[in-house]
Amino acid sequence: MSLTPQQVSKIARLARLRLTDEEKTAAQQELNKIFGWIEQLKEVDTDNIEPLSSVVEVATVLRKDVINDGNMVAEVLANSPVNPRFNHFVVPKVVE
Repeated sequence: MSLTPQQVSKIARLARLRLTDEEKTAAQQELNKIFGWIEQLKEVDTDNIEPLSSVVEVATVLRKDVINDGNMVAEVLANSPVNPRFNHFVVPKVVE
């Protein structure tokens, strides 16, 4: 499959790209190369191949989902633009 200049113009318009004629020609060549690679992939026999979630056999290590404060109260409160009180951020009242 190869793209026509009109199709490249439509793709550029849909992607909201403003391309010059030279850029459209270059984009057409690049997109046609990509479609060529896709055509090559279609020729590969994958009938007896199981889908992979990863190309590397690595077991996912999960940690327990435990809530904690990270033991960094002082460091977190140091980001406050005002002086923290009682280990909390103090913000202006917004609800009556």
